[in-house]
Amino acid sequence: MFPVIQKFAKENGYEMIFSAEQNHYPDVTFVTKDKKKIALDLKSTYRKNHEAISGFTLGAFTGYFRYRDSKKNITFPYKEYDKHYILGIIYAQQEELIDENKVYTIDDLEDILSVVKDFDFLVQEKYRIAKDRPGSGNTKNIGSCVKMSELKEGTGPFSTLGVKVFDDYWINYMTLEMARSAKLKRPPYSNLKDYLKYRNIKNL
Repeated sequence: MFPVIQKFAKENGYEMIFSAEQNHYPDVTFVTKDKKKIALDLKSTYRKNHEAISGFTLGAFTGYFRYRDSKKNITFPYKEYDKHYILGIIYAQQEELIDENKVYTIDDLEDILSVVKDFDFLVQEKYRIAKDRPGSGNTKNIGSCVKMSELKEGTGPFSTLGVKVFDDYWINYMTLEMARSAKLKRPPYSNLKDYLKYRNIKNL
């Protein structure tokens, strides 16, 4: 992917900065000619069927996401970025069995099965494909939509509400453990419907 991304940066006159560490956000920072910063995070997941995927995790909703002056685990403070994009890579898992004990030669190269196939790609602003639930297990990551139509068209639940609502929702989102640490019986909300009531916002 990186040669394609580098070509895009060169054609648009963007400076391209890679993350210093594997667990730093984002994977790529573009700096435009007028010094605006754009975040691009690469995410991959597998296709469940023609209509749905397993889902992406779209980055933390704690740490640098909440403390937007922080320089920990992020290339530049979150507040310095004008836009946050996701480059999603979707693939099908290889269904045929691969003989891992076989010794291959260079002549067998075309016959070696890849573990993944049938790639699809999408680019959307993060808030447009985010859902209102964490992405995986106990980790504090934002989850993504799983319907292909929502991902391709950028029509997730926050898409009509805007990035400010998305930010406020996830900055203040609490897991049950976080609520208990704050001496609350339960989180103030756990889904978008409850959040809109909590903030007295009409769903657009």
